[in-house]
Amino acid sequence: MALRNILKDGDPVLRKIARPVDTIDAHILTLLDDMAETMYHAEGVGLAAPQVGVRRRVVVIDVGEGLIEMINPVIVESSGEQCFAEGCLSLPGLQGYVERPESVRVQSYNRKGEAMEYRAEGYLAIAMCHEIDHLNGILFSDKMIPMSEEEFQERQRLDAERAAHEEEAEL
Repeated sequence: MALRNILKDGDPVLRKIARPVDTIDAHILTLLDDMAETMYHAEGVGLAAPQVGVRRRVVVIDVGEGLIEMINPVIVESSGEQCFAEGCLSLPGLQGYVERPESVRVQSYNRKGEAMEYRAEGYLAIAMCHEIDHLNGILFSDKMIPMSEEEFQERQRLDAERAAHEEEAEL
C-alpha cells in the first residue's frame, strides 16, 4: 500500500467523468488499498479515484462503521432530504451546506466482483452521494447553498444544539 497525492480543486481530472471498471485486476485492488490508506491518513471519511488522479469509478468510504469499497457504484433509489455541512479533501478548508437525500440505495461491486447493495441513511448517505458526485466530475462546492459567514456559523450552532438534544434524548 502507498499514500497517493490528493488532487486539489482546479485540477482538470476532478471535473472529468470517471470511466467504469471493466475488470477487477491487481491494479484496481492496489488502487482500493492505496485509496483507503490515503483516506485514513488524511483523516477523511471518503475518497473517490479521481481525487487521486485515476479516472475510474472506484470509491472508498468509512464514516466510523468500517470500510466500504465500491466499484462502479450507482444510486438506484433516493428519498427524503437533509442538509448538512460538508467538506472535501480536494477543497481543504472549505465547508458548506449541501442538500442531499436522507436515504439512498446504492448498487456496486466489491473487490471480489460480487454485486453489492447498500441502503444508507443520514451521514453515510451523504458520504455516498458526495463520493459518487466525484465520479461524475461534480464537487460539493457546485451544490453548496449560498450563505454568509454569519449564517453559516449560526446554522452550525443550531446543528450542534440539535445533535446534543438528540443525544440527551437517546440516554
